[in-house]
Amino acid sequence: MGQTDFRFGGASGVAVAKSKAASVDEAVAELAAQLPSDELALILVFLSPSYDPHHFIAEITRRFDDTRVCGCTTAGELAPDGWDENSVVALAFNRADFSAVVRPILNLDSFQVEDGRRIGVELRHELLRATPQVGRGNPFGLVLIDGLCRREEALMSAIYASLDDIPVVGGSAGDGLRFERTWVFFDGEAHTNAALLILLNTSLPFRVFKCDNFEPSPQKMVVTEADIESRTVRELNAEPAAQEYSRVVGIMDAKLDPFSFASHPVLVRVGGSYYARSIQRVEPDGSLHFFCAIDEGMVLTAATSRSLVGATRETFAEIHDEIGDVSLYIGFECLFRRLDAEQHQLARDMSELYRQNRVVGFHTYGEQFGSMHVNQTFTGVAIGRRPS
Repeated sequence: MGQTDFRFGGASGVAVAKSKAASVDEAVAELAAQLPSDELALILVFLSPSYDPHHFIAEITRRFDDTRVCGCTTAGELAPDGWDENSVVALAFNRADFSAVVRPILNLDSFQVEDGRRIGVELRHELLRATPQVGRGNPFGLVLIDGLCRREEALMSAIYASLDDIPVVGGSAGDGLRFERTWVFFDGEAHTNAALLILLNTSLPFRVFKCDNFEPSPQKMVVTEADIESRTVRELNAEPAAQEYSRVVGIMDAKLDPFSFASHPVLVRVGGSYYARSIQRVEPDGSLHFFCAIDEGMVLTAATSRSLVGATRETFAEIHDEIGDVSLYIGFECLFRRLDAEQHQLARDMSELYRQNRVVGFHTYGEQFGSMHVNQTFTGVAIGRRPS
């Protein structure tokens, strides 16, 4: 990819770059060659875990020393040319179209709801001060969070309540399929057990969105024994969890693995709507470890699927009807949607659909939408075009 002048037509105020270079230094050099070097409000980077996160964030921060650089590690990248792995994707926000403020939230294992509310209020006021023209544009928020911290629900609930109706989306950082350690980037350092709240104000049209392709079936399971802190379910319907899950979703003869869980998520009903709850792994004792919070007494509904490609295409069409031409989508897509597509030989179709619609972002260990932490979902923000 060569030099760009705010790629995707110049009307979005966002330049996008990608590198698959073998080394960190080469990757940063390639990104720097593709991105503008000044008049930037923010740079976001989504980094494959194949790169050293500490070396990368230190080097790119040094290279763009006048611009704040933030980001996280991924479970796959949503690149300008489609789905990818072992790459790094960068987004540079033009200062003429965006103002941005960022706050790191460290030590999530000791996070308190009051902390999130205070941070949200403070950052909202900071964004107002950072926006040159009073009343210019409208704000939205992005949240990047350690994908293995198990604090997403508490964080999102606290932040959302403090943002005065600012729409928020985001993703939980990934580590490929290793599930060992994930990182978020801020001020030249890589942090674990941490999150970032980013607020942006823009005069461009935009819309936040959520897309999934699952509907509830009549099959129900009740969590009858669980370790809430570790998100581990030991019993469903008073039976061993893995055994009962397999029976209810109809995969008795299959080995439970990420592909099984991707194809057979369970749903919970919240406020009249259903949200997916993905299973990360089965433990040796037959218990199930979830990506999202669970509780004893929670009712889980087995999901039925509709077309992954069709549901996503419908979402793009609805957004176009609302805001007109979209310059790019900043997307946060669950790793299990990718695994499900691969299982059903749809990965190439999905990758091409994202390329055609200019989706950039990463595959996640979970998605944020409003006050909710969800799974097996595609969330993000669509940025419209600058009026001609």
